[in-house]
Amino acid sequence: MGLFNRRTTDVAVLDTAATTPQVDPALTALTGEYTIDPAHSSIGFTVRHAMVTNVRGTFGEHEGTLFLDGTDPSRSTASIEVAIASVDTGIADRDAHLRSGDFFDAEQFPKMTFRSTGAEQVGGDKYRITGDLTIKDVTRPLGIDLEFQGSATDVYGSERVGFEGSTEILRSDWGLTWNAALEAGGVMVSDKVKLTFDISAIKAA
Repeated sequence: MGLFNRRTTDVAVLDTAATTPQVDPALTALTGEYTIDPAHSSIGFTVRHAMVTNVRGTFGEHEGTLFLDGTDPSRSTASIEVAIASVDTGIADRDAHLRSGDFFDAEQFPKMTFRSTGAEQVGGDKYRITGDLTIKDVTRPLGIDLEFQGSATDVYGSERVGFEGSTEILRSDWGLTWNAALEAGGVMVSDKVKLTFDISAIKAA
């Protein structure tokens, strides 16, 4: 998760006359530990319902840390924990069903976690982070496409970085298999789920 890139054209990241990349001091300055700010971040999902429309939801309670390395982005890391019981689709009955044993079984498996295992810059402000996603005690590899949104010092003097990311999973790979057949064909809930991340993180003092 080396979520860095230059924001102006007057600082050269790569000396085309040289054989090795040059270090951008502006990126190096961002190196450090960060804490995800849940008040200004969102972790959400989109899933197809009844073959005709999308249902969107978020997980309102989550926490995590990042280590960003501006000298060597591949050394950057991320760790995130999500409280399953905080799922919110805007419909109380539907949220209760998602928390039940038919889906997440939040009482027995209260957390969803992601732990990174690698990161790479794929071009410009675009990055890809790989890691292990655990849901219901099932752990599988996951890749997330990210775009670095920049850095800024907020009104309280805290240095922030931001990024947006997304990926798609098959929920059945993590044991989320509940469904219902439709009379006209197809199923009530698609297997494919899109996960989205809109993250603001604060650098440790």
